[in-house]
This record gives sequence, structure tokens and C-alpha cells, in this order.
Amino acid sequence: MGCYDVFNGDADGICALQQLRLAEPRDAVLVTGMKRDISLLQRVQAGPGDEVTVLDISLDRNRDALVRLLAKGVHVQYFDHHFPGAIPSNPGLDVHVETISDKGTSLLVDDHLGGRFRAWAVVGTFGDNFDAAARRAARPLGLEEAQLTALRELGICLNYNGYGVRIEDLHFAPDDLYRRVRPYANPLDFMAEEDAFATLRDGYASDMTRARALKPELAGERHGIFVLPAEPWARRASGTLANELAHAFPQRAHALLTRRPEGGFLVSVRAPLAVGEGADELCRQFPTGGGRKAAGGINRLPDDVIDEFVKRFTAAF
Repeated sequence: MGCYDVFNGDADGICALQQLRLAEPRDAVLVTGMKRDISLLQRVQAGPGDEVTVLDISLDRNRDALVRLLAKGVHVQYFDHHFPGAIPSNPGLDVHVETISDKGTSLLVDDHLGGRFRAWAVVGTFGDNFDAAARRAARPLGLEEAQLTALRELGICLNYNGYGVRIEDLHFAPDDLYRRVRPYANPLDFMAEEDAFATLRDGYASDMTRARALKPELAGERHGIFVLPAEPWARRASGTLANELAHAFPQRAHALLTRRPEGGFLVSVRAPLAVGEGADELCRQFPTGGGRKAAGGINRLPDDVIDEFVKRFTAAF
């Protein structure tokens, strides 16, 4: 029997898988990529009796591949919080999908495991920019404020590592980063003992210093738009800067357009925190767009569609 773990390469995907494999250890083929690499199931060549676990990638964007695997007799366990569309009905499919605006995949796995590895769920939830939900989840752990702040920093750093348009943009390939995380049942031990954390922390600090110096193209009560250059640091920092702006201006929607080296833009959208929805609906109006209610993105927005995007962005919020 073959086993495959298919997961988003951001904080939520890594922390969701970490919880599952701490509870149910197994050797599996890892299938992952950058945060925007979500059409991952098509890479899985499983056969009858094989087991595939899917974490934090849109069922809607992977439906055809999912149906193909199920038809082969593959058993699929699916955890996700993005827009799913129609969910196939098949005895081989075990689905845990919710689209609550502040509940990510790490918390879905935490529910499934009865809170056994809650600290990692808290890290993933902080990484997905659900600070209030992360703090609620952490209450039973009895953490000191300094420890909670450390888990938040780790979540942000893990999430930051997932942004880019090519693997070379990242400090660590997501499968490598997961393997470094895997030995640690306690995320605070990972921070203290694994050199990868220092690399992420220092890279994050350097990139965000540059990102925070950017001036907005538009900054009003309800909308903020930033344009970032075609540089690796900008591609790494774009999503984290969007999250930071969402917290700083909770009544404002934000769009960050990062120039791609070959032309066009990589887009990150954040709904106002006070509203918490609308980002995915806006981004799905464009090819290569998607996401969840509070946060969405477009992988490739052509230059000649910028005006239309801005028009729809301002109308949506």
C-alpha cells in the first residue's frame, strides 16, 4: 500500500500535517509546493488501495484529480477550509471541509485529533492570520504571554517562507521545511533547537524592513493598494505584508500587486478584518484566482487587466 501526504507549503498546511503525523506516524511520499501551488493532486500517481491525505488545498481546484483517484479505488482523507464547490460522494472519500472565516485547516485537524497537539494548531492558525482564533485555541494550554508571542512569530515565519513564484525564492523548499519540523512535538523546541528558525526569522526581518518602507498607490478609509517590485524579497514578503496591513487597518481591504519577472502581477487580497469575507469571491473572478473568505490571491494578473481588477476590488469592498 502506498501513502501520500499532499499539503499546502504554508504554515497552515505544514502545521496541519505535523499534527496528523505526530498522532499517526507513517512514511509517505510528500507532495507540496509554494503557497500558491494548490493544484497538487494531479501529481499523485496512486493506485487501488493506496491512501492519500490532502491538507489545505482547494477541493474545487483539485476536483478532477480527486475524482480520478477515487475511481481507481484510492482512499482519500481531505482537510480544507477553502471554497470546495461540489464535493464528490464516494465511500473512499473522508471529508473534513469547513469554510468558517476564521477557522483554518490546522484547527480542522485539531478537532479531528481532539486537541492532542494543540500548540501546532495554534502556530498554523497564527500563520493563517487568524490571531483571535489562535488565542482562543491556546487558552487550554495555559501559556504565558511570551510563549504565545513566540508561537505567533513561528506561525508568521513558516507562512512567510511559502510565498514566491519559484522555489528558489524561498529560504526552504516546503517539503524540506516540514522534515525539519517533523521531529518536534513542541513547537517551542523547534524554535530553540532547529537552525532553520533563525534563518526564517532573520530573512523575515530583512524583507519586511524593505516592505514596510513601501508607499501605497491608494490609501483610503476602505481600500489600500500597494505595488511591489519584481524582486525575490518582495515576492517573499507580499503575503505577510498583506496580513500585517489587515491588522493595522481592520476596516480597510488591501490588495498587494507584486510584479512578476516575466510580466503581469502576483496579487494578494485581504478582506477587511472587520468584515472577514469577500476575498475569495473577488479573486475567483479572474483566471488563476482563488483563496478563502478573508484572504485570496491571483497567481497571474496580466498588465492589461489591472484597471478592471482595481474597479472590481473597490466595488467588492
